[in-house]
Amino acid sequence: MAGTTLTVLSGASRGLGLALARRSLAAGHRLITLARSPLALPAPDGAHQHIQADLATVQGAQQASHALLQALQQAQAERFVLINNAGTVDPVAQAADLLDAQALARALQLNVASVMVLTAAFLQGTPAAARRQVLNISSGAGRKPVSGWAAYGTSKAALDFYTQTLQLENPTLQACSLAPGVVDTDMQAHIRSQSRDDFPGLSRFIDLHQQGQLSSPDDTAARILRYLDSPAFGRHTLDDIRHYD
Repeated sequence: MAGTTLTVLSGASRGLGLALARRSLAAGHRLITLARSPLALPAPDGAHQHIQADLATVQGAQQASHALLQALQQAQAERFVLINNAGTVDPVAQAADLLDAQALARALQLNVASVMVLTAAFLQGTPAAARRQVLNISSGAGRKPVSGWAAYGTSKAALDFYTQTLQLENPTLQACSLAPGVVDTDMQAHIRSQSRDDFPGLSRFIDLHQQGQLSSPDDTAARILRYLDSPAFGRHTLDDIRHYD
């Protein structure tokens, strides 16, 4: 369909993901969302499809990737966008206390492995001749170590490396691993609830919140979608939204 954009978005039920979903529909995109929870959004008939799955589990990721592949194979658009937004900061702990293998496995599954299988479904399900963009939501924590965030930072560093490999293997694809800045989401509230023993940098995030220095999900979503639409997207495989107005 000439001029049509189909956007696939994970982690769409709250925070930045929900803001991105609403903004995408407002921009006239057709939308496929993925989240653990049900999600109903005001949209024209056929403009929104939701895939409910827990991407923090192997079974959920497999189910979601199969459903996504099937949906994409039946879709027609001029431009296809995949935004891998789902993620978790847990487990937050010092390295000596990271004994919960299940919690670590869920974090790595959600933050890295699910991104890889969803991206594979996206690549297989969309025509190579179309304009295709993959945006992975990363973090500055993957580029500079943060005490207490060994699991989170490791997963985001892996995501950055994966994105670079993805771009190397698919030169006609536009791919970017993007740090979105510090956004006022439920994840930020969860970060502020941690103990200083586990997360020594707690005071900085409390101060950012109290001083009103957190970006709103809606403002950040608007900036991300402008970035996706701009000639700047794809110039840098690793990027930060704070470099752009």
